[in-house]
Amino acid sequence: MATPVTLKVTNISKTFANQGKTEQVLNLISFDVKKGEIISILGQSGCGKSTLLNIIGGFEPPDSGHVLFDEKPVEHPHRECVMLFQNYGLLPWRTVIKNVELSLENTIKNRKQRRELAYEYVKLVGLEERSGHFPHQISGGMQQRVAIARALAVKPKLILMDEPFAALDTFNRYYLQDELIRIQKQEKTTIILVTHDIDEAVYLSDRVIIMRANPGEIQKELTITTPRPRDRGHGDFQYFRKLILEEFNFNRSERMVEYNI
Repeated sequence: MATPVTLKVTNISKTFANQGKTEQVLNLISFDVKKGEIISILGQSGCGKSTLLNIIGGFEPPDSGHVLFDEKPVEHPHRECVMLFQNYGLLPWRTVIKNVELSLENTIKNRKQRRELAYEYVKLVGLEERSGHFPHQISGGMQQRVAIARALAVKPKLILMDEPFAALDTFNRYYLQDELIRIQKQEKTTIILVTHDIDEAVYLSDRVIIMRANPGEIQKELTITTPRPRDRGHGDFQYFRKLILEEFNFNRSERMVEYNI
């Protein structure tokens, strides 16, 4: 049986006003996401990656085109789709477990049940021994794990991640990439990840959507066929990395011709 499509993006275009002029940020973006996939949207700064993620999440409308989530139009944010950012978004006056509980307060009124479910997800990300700590008492990598636990606690069908590991050092980033794969395999959550890190895209993704800028358009979709867990030093990994690098080198050559460099 074919895996069902959970998200359908069709002909999304978006413009913004900039100093009295209209700037087209996205142009006719279309792709599908199957249930349980990890999709990376990869591109240089200014290609509209974050804008596209905001449209998918219902945080801003497109000028034209539409997004369907479980065959329903996305017109506003909803609980089955959660967004994660670089800055973690933790409340500094709440402990780890109370930050995770925050996402459950509108749906689970029983305090004991809410605490038990929150603890289940704190444990899932390996922070049960830090559940009583405040954000300033734990590392940046741990704070991002709290944010992931808080997102998962509401049992979303889709998680949108906007460069969530960009502020972390290499070792924490690698660790959290492995944690994300482990958790996603267990929870079966669909994930769309915006990144500018080619290695991250190859390591995590089932498919990579490569975008170009001015205006933001899909340049290529690449299916990563190697099984997980992936070895960053393996020839297969380097093969896909090289394919993506060639796409960006091609773009760079085009710009050099355009500007007579």
